[in-house]
Amino acid sequence: MSHPHAGSSAYAGWVSAAAGLDLSRDLPDDAAERRRLARLVSGGEVLVLSGAGLSTESGIPDYRGPTGRRHPATPMTYQEFTGSAAARQRYWARSHRGWQRILQARPNSGHQAVGRLQRAGLLTGVITQNVDGLHQAGGARGVIELHGGLDRVVCLACRAISPREELDERLAEANPRARDVAVSGPVKPDGDVELAEPEIESFQVVDCLDCGAGPLKPDVVFFGENVPPDRVARCYALVEASRLLLVLGSSLTVASGFRFVRRAAARGIPVAIVNQGVTRGDPLADVLLDSPLGQLLPALAAEAIGR
Repeated sequence: MSHPHAGSSAYAGWVSAAAGLDLSRDLPDDAAERRRLARLVSGGEVLVLSGAGLSTESGIPDYRGPTGRRHPATPMTYQEFTGSAAARQRYWARSHRGWQRILQARPNSGHQAVGRLQRAGLLTGVITQNVDGLHQAGGARGVIELHGGLDRVVCLACRAISPREELDERLAEANPRARDVAVSGPVKPDGDVELAEPEIESFQVVDCLDCGAGPLKPDVVFFGENVPPDRVARCYALVEASRLLLVLGSSLTVASGFRFVRRAAARGIPVAIVNQGVTRGDPLADVLLDSPLGQLLPALAAEAIGR
């Protein structure tokens, strides 16, 4: 997916962290800064922190876009989901249809470039804020899914984990015509799609097979829910073990990801940010590049690896 201004210096420029990011002015050619980033990455011990912007070129929109402003749709919160059977019915009716589109998404050249960097031994790890599984499909291994994954579901009563594929089959049996229902608009990063109210109200939800009664929730961290402490600790440990934090496609608006940028900066670990649009972490960054990841990352990987 290309951007209408992808060839302009204002689009693909960079500025130092001290100056901040100003998209309203002409920025210098960034070829030198791309080479600088490649040299940093070629030194190894790089920790990747990715966000929704990495998956937009796979057809999954992000929540904010290049302007950094949130799109009109707001995801369901943890409190809504756990506090209302009607809310869970709405979620699963919409997510059941959206899951089909998530399954159809394929890793793009940006995901594949991250996998290539890892296979070359240049990465200490990959942390993703995404729940779509495209890093793994693109060849990355040992990915820490900070916000969980849509390919699993968890019972809120007995905490049993089961495959999303199994739930999908059960929901299809309980709602045989659901997959034929018209969907309006694109799938959202959490797998949500727009459905007409009658389709939501007639949707049959199923419960946990292990305990027989518990409501099921995707094994993802909802807005208003905390990331498990042990997962956060693993991420902090990776930050401490790295010599460069490379942020890809994240506005860093959500504190769960931004804290790792703050930790790196506090430890004197350089931070490089590649994103379309301003990010919360720009004042802490040593390198800033405004560019489509599907274009930049393959070239970065080739130069960093040396082939």
